[in-house]
Amino acid sequence: MAMLLDFEQPIAALEGKLREMQKLAQESQVDVSEAVEALEAKIKALKKETYANLTRWQRVQLSRHPDRPYTLDYIEGMTQKFVELHGDRTVADDKAMVGGFAELDGRTVMFIGQQKGRNTKQRQLRNFGMPNPEGYRKALRLMKLAEKFGKPIVTLIDTPGAFPGLEAEERGQGEAIARNLKEMFMLKVPVICIIIGEGASGGALGIAIGDRVLMLENTWYSVISPESCSSILWRSWNYKEQAAEALKLTATDMLKAGLVDGIVKEPLGGAHTDTARMIETLKKTIAKTLDELEALPSDERISQRIDKFGRMGVVVE
Repeated sequence: MAMLLDFEQPIAALEGKLREMQKLAQESQVDVSEAVEALEAKIKALKKETYANLTRWQRVQLSRHPDRPYTLDYIEGMTQKFVELHGDRTVADDKAMVGGFAELDGRTVMFIGQQKGRNTKQRQLRNFGMPNPEGYRKALRLMKLAEKFGKPIVTLIDTPGAFPGLEAEERGQGEAIARNLKEMFMLKVPVICIIIGEGASGGALGIAIGDRVLMLENTWYSVISPESCSSILWRSWNYKEQAAEALKLTATDMLKAGLVDGIVKEPLGGAHTDTARMIETLKKTIAKTLDELEALPSDERISQRIDKFGRMGVVVE
């Protein structure tokens, strides 16, 4: 049985009643079609009301749902002939950062993204989607490879942050992320960055400088997670809901602030409720956006990219 979040319990209860009613009708041969239709309509209305009025913390919970599609799910679902490339050519191959060339409807694209795991073993292998410096250096190597062959880049962002361990800092975590920011501004090929789950801090930003930055409907993007913000301000994780509200970290908030360029709608209930539909929606969005970007000269794309990020924020002297 799929994991249920607290706000999904009333919906699940009605869906349980619907299944019981359908089973009863099948076993007793009693016509309850009108009651079934009425209950289905009630469930649909409750779903629309619930997901249209989610709090920011509830959006964060949805972004972390264990059944949500991850980077490799999208790549494998959207593309053909995916060839994963490994290693940063210096230290190691970071399993938290994946990437490689793939064919998207006849177009060769470099896909790069953070990958979480489905079970305990996978999560340990993928370091819970938290890349080390070699992960960001691998990402940059793949971006430069894509630029060399004139292929567009799509990054899929889903990380609770860059790995904060001592060994990561010793190997230059900050420098690796900073170098990616600098180099991504100057890439000559189209770059699309999409937040598909969690977008936390520099760990997300390290692969998020692009011509278009998009967010899925139930994702978040912020300098810090609600729990970490709560622990700093209140010395406790118990105020994470208030922290999420203060951070204004949802896709709607980010679009309103001009920090992202668009929102990709998810199926009602979240991406995990209809993975195939979500993958198809994202595939169409990427193809359409690439068509727009490839029509521009590279110099113009770079100039627009720099101007876009340069306009962000408020400076008071």
